[in-house]
Amino acid sequence: MKLFVGGAAVATGASAWLLGTPSGRTAAGSVLPSAAPVASKVISFKANGLEQELSVAANSTLLDVLRKDLKLTGTRPGCSNSECGACTVLMDGVPVYSCHKLAIEADGHQITTIEGISSGSELSPLQQAFIDEGGFQCGYCTAGVIVTATALLKSTPKPTASEVSQALSGNICRCGSYPHMVNAVLAAAQEG
Repeated sequence: MKLFVGGAAVATGASAWLLGTPSGRTAAGSVLPSAAPVASKVISFKANGLEQELSVAANSTLLDVLRKDLKLTGTRPGCSNSECGACTVLMDGVPVYSCHKLAIEADGHQITTIEGISSGSELSPLQQAFIDEGGFQCGYCTAGVIVTATALLKSTPKPTASEVSQALSGNICRCGSYPHMVNAVLAAAQEG
């Protein structure tokens, strides 16, 4: 693929390799100026109750910082487009998609991931209900669903099945475990 920048054809990515043209060069061989380095910023926030302070690139997502820098890998990448909910975390108790939240937006906030839902090695009643009710199949979406449902149960301790379905509507389960997920949330609500 060639792009035209300021009247010069530029080979990009795989097309540069296929065309034998180094990426970032015009077809005539002159070098284009390289992109400016990405600025970074020191941020601090609480992740699962622990104070964190780190330098992050201005364009780093919260998902990347949680997984790569803090090793909180229960938060999963899914669509990277704010559509599937696999990356859902709580920011000050509110569910957010961490794939579309810049890490710098977490500065000064409380972030809760799936690792922060349980109490040490003891599962939360909601996590246990997901096991008991078979609220998952492959398990990829489960962390995001449990995080979302945790926020629901905090704001609405005794939800109806309709309220649970509505709350979980931003979380996609490709296995189709929705009825079991709703049952799990309702079971946890009865227990709590």
